[in-house]
Amino acid sequence: MTSNPEVEGKQIGVIAYLTVIGLIAAFIMNMEKKYPFAQFHIRQMLGLFVTGLALGFVSWVPFIGWLLALVGFFAAIYMWIMGLMSAVNGEMKPLPFLGDKYEEWFQNL
Repeated sequence: MTSNPEVEGKQIGVIAYLTVIGLIAAFIMNMEKKYPFAQFHIRQMLGLFVTGLALGFVSWVPFIGWLLALVGFFAAIYMWIMGLMSAVNGEMKPLPFLGDKYEEWFQNL
């Protein structure tokens, strides 16, 4: 049975959005064949993960940090849902707010 590259790339792209373990698994699965669709969604999720880490550090700042982290948390959830839906639908739409920046920052992956 031959594998369909389009379907396999889409599956890897969806896996990237399933927690950090899914991101790592997708990265490893895509190392050999380098599907453009999967690479795109891996970069988007990696950017979202880094943003989440940054929000975690910001949350240590009393009051202002807490407020920014709370707003950022809901924005990150929204971005994650939009990214997952984009991958499931086979689209390569950047995440809202920072998706274009993620593509720029992680272009070498």
